[in-house]
Amino acid sequence: MMTVALRWASAAGLILALYAPVYASADDEIRLDKAPVNSSDMASLQRGAQHFMNYCLTCHSAHLARFDLLEQLGLTEAQVKNNLILTDAKAADYMTVVLAPKDAKNWFGVPPPDLTVEARVRGADWIYTYLRSFYRDDQRPSGWNNRVFPNVAMPHVLWQLQGQQALQPQGENGHLVLVTKGSMSPEEYDRFAGDLVNFLVFLSEPTRGTRLHLGVWVIAFLVIFFFVARALKHEFWKDIH
Repeated sequence: MMTVALRWASAAGLILALYAPVYASADDEIRLDKAPVNSSDMASLQRGAQHFMNYCLTCHSAHLARFDLLEQLGLTEAQVKNNLILTDAKAADYMTVVLAPKDAKNWFGVPPPDLTVEARVRGADWIYTYLRSFYRDDQRPSGWNNRVFPNVAMPHVLWQLQGQQALQPQGENGHLVLVTKGSMSPEEYDRFAGDLVNFLVFLSEPTRGTRLHLGVWVIAFLVIFFFVARALKHEFWKDIH
């Protein structure tokens, strides 16, 4: 048993070592903005699902989730099929993309990551800040860079919405300034990014609401059972003490 445990520990250490350079590429000194996550805001989740289908699912997959998962957001199967599935996929199909990993690697240098559990891996605040931190950088192959994830391979696919930002040499990490306006105002784009992150949090753990609801009942049961067990203990041992 000890040998198995050591093997698992070694494997976990190796995995962390392999992924360390990826996460080290992000600047730890960047202050992350608080993402407006609200799992009970169905309107926000529905807008986020639409944003995800329109802008993310063309390159990024969510292959651990099915399209019919969206029905948990208060949508009917017909609404999902007619408004959110932009291909000939069925509601029971997984959220995959037609972009081949080989082609993605040739175009971007690395295949776009699957986003099913990205919110649990990165955190909602990280993704929210990342989506709002792209800036023009002529030194990068894509012409874009990111303060949260320096030298990221992903181009700023949402620049027409947000506009173009420039990194001004102010302070240790610089300061982003909007130099070209997009089709959205900064407030509208922040709301757009917030809705998208809200949906990604739901996508990463659709049963979170149920888990929290059950957790409250479990804790309440344990508290009640504690007092019942304590009373029984005193009743059983009252003639001994």
